[in-house]
Amino acid sequence: MLSKKEEKNASFSERWPRTDKFILSACAASVAELVTFPLDLTKTRLQIQGEAAVRNYEDASRRTIPYRGMLRTAAGIIQEEGVLKLWRGATPAVYRHIVYSGVRMVAYEHLRDSVLGRAADGSFPLWKAVLGGMTAGAIGQFFASPTDLVKVQMQVEGKRRLEGKPLRFRGVHHAFVKILSDGGIRGLWAGWVPNVQRAALVNMGDLTTYDSVKHFLLLNTSLQDNSITHSIASGCSGLVAAVLGTPADVIKTRIMNQPRNEQGKGLLYKSSTDCLFQAIQGEGFLSLYKGFIPTWMRMAPWSLVFWLSYEQIRRITGISSF
Repeated sequence: MLSKKEEKNASFSERWPRTDKFILSACAASVAELVTFPLDLTKTRLQIQGEAAVRNYEDASRRTIPYRGMLRTAAGIIQEEGVLKLWRGATPAVYRHIVYSGVRMVAYEHLRDSVLGRAADGSFPLWKAVLGGMTAGAIGQFFASPTDLVKVQMQVEGKRRLEGKPLRFRGVHHAFVKILSDGGIRGLWAGWVPNVQRAALVNMGDLTTYDSVKHFLLLNTSLQDNSITHSIASGCSGLVAAVLGTPADVIKTRIMNQPRNEQGKGLLYKSSTDCLFQAIQGEGFLSLYKGFIPTWMRMAPWSLVFWLSYEQIRRITGISSF
């Protein structure tokens, strides 16, 4: 005999299968992505400036003076490329989050509620939240890696034009086709290892922190399951995700953006570990936190917009709170 609470949860599962939760997650993520995308573009440009491996690879005549700092980088993009170029690569970014956020959110809820299981008091132990968050993030990012590759490469197209280099892609579709023709199916997953590593760390900060902080507040304070609680939890999750994910994000961006030979093999880095060592040796440890400020400034509002949107969409459509 099921209790009323169990019957309610069962009815939600029947009314809202995983495909519906996938759609809800994708919608909330798309809104958050479009609102905060200019900060992501600025972050990507910062992460590749002054790259030691590029200085060693290219001729001195092709070297350019890099931008310095977040504000000057953003201002330079607007002045030299135009305001709308702040959204260059937004289309594959939205494609990415439709896959990435949809998969990670569904995977995390399934792991939390059906595989790992909650404690007797309804809480989700921290070690389980860490395991669930990292696993869900890794799975989601693996499937979304080709779209992330296209997004990163399109984000640096404007910089290539200013440096006098030929543009590589005419648009999103052409980028997918060219990468596939040059490197085959494996080419679409170039950089997937640091990409998955980053996603695991980011989601350990994002999903784990949000879920843990939210339910801690609900169980130990007088706060209710509303926008105030969601805002506090999302603010914490954005900061932790930025701290944990920025180094892996720098490595991922550089590996994805490096030139490749006819076989699709990278010319600058042998692996994510090689990229890590080259960055530290050539630029110092703090180079791993290039773009941290715009990363954090983006993750904080992204997390806020996403979680508030997601929780509200779930409430409006009649599904239980995350």
